[in-house]
Amino acid sequence: MFKLIQEDKNSKARLGKLTTLHGEIETPCFMPVGTHATVKGLYPKDVEEAGAQIMLSNTYHLFLRPGMEVIRKAGGLHKFMSWNKPILTDSGGYQVFSLAFLRKISDKGVEFQSHIDGSKHFLTPEDVMDIERDLGSDIIMPLDECSHYPCTRDHAEIAMKRTINWAKRSYKHKEEQEGSGPTKKQFLFGIVQGATYEDLRNICAKELTEIDFDGFAIGGVSVGEPSNLIYNILGNTTALLPLEKPRYAMGIGYPEDILEAVERGVDMFDCVVPTRYGRNGTAFTSTGKIKIGNAPYIEDFNALDVRCFCYTCRNFSRAYLRHLFNAQEMLGLTLLSLHNLYFFLDLARKIREAIKNNQLSEFKKEFLANYNNSLCA
Repeated sequence: MFKLIQEDKNSKARLGKLTTLHGEIETPCFMPVGTHATVKGLYPKDVEEAGAQIMLSNTYHLFLRPGMEVIRKAGGLHKFMSWNKPILTDSGGYQVFSLAFLRKISDKGVEFQSHIDGSKHFLTPEDVMDIERDLGSDIIMPLDECSHYPCTRDHAEIAMKRTINWAKRSYKHKEEQEGSGPTKKQFLFGIVQGATYEDLRNICAKELTEIDFDGFAIGGVSVGEPSNLIYNILGNTTALLPLEKPRYAMGIGYPEDILEAVERGVDMFDCVVPTRYGRNGTAFTSTGKIKIGNAPYIEDFNALDVRCFCYTCRNFSRAYLRHLFNAQEMLGLTLLSLHNLYFFLDLARKIREAIKNNQLSEFKKEFLANYNNSLCA
């Protein structure tokens, strides 16, 4: 399933290959987010041509709409969304806790009202495994409880213990339903929780690594913490995880954060940042973020990023893109989203190449020297 190919000489960064039923994934990798079985504003072929090896979708949203009966009749999520490469599905636990109305959490599971129509639902960890089995995704996440930042230690400990309990139940249920070994079709990751409390993270990682999960995710980061806390959590947690299993930092998605996480031994990332920023008129470039609707670009006929080879940069100028946004033309949202997605996928490609050549520290230094994190005019 996962093969560790090479480790960086100067950091904990790794090259790896993750083999699934629907294809191979070279790591470190960035996963575009297709929450509702689509990456907003983009055709699947464009996502693939931009270099995406895997897409992420969300169990909570798909469970509510269109519903599992529709996806089952379609033959699973891959066929439903016409995506033949690997898919990872989040359990939807974070969405239950952040979006749903009147949620009630117990050791048994979660009761909630839909944020769409107010309908009531109750899901156990076993239910989530059954839903993800029907979705047919290649990598699946168990139901977990994500603590918001900041939170008390008592709250974080309760959520952490519940996450462990649910992870054990999920693993047991999946094994009973699917079996293990060569016939295994879906890979289940354990999720390490514990908020910003290192001792809780240590306990969670220790208990989860005693179970033969196919990989491990670091949850509850990038929910409002300052960067130094995020990096400490990632570094301390990856040190406790098996070398031979893939590691996924959930929700990590800014370029500088990805570089820091890779250096700490993280293999997989996802974030809505590329397309969300694109729809709002902000482009990520090799020299930093720019707001394309601003006045300096009225007669700027240069490419969005002269160092980029995406479809947008090869064919359209900043002036044209500014015109599209100011005229409220849909094409502008699509072209900027496509560029941003390519930028993040290309960053992952360059990171892999740098690790291969034992030059990650040099690449990081050069990238950040050019990349201005502030928003340019």
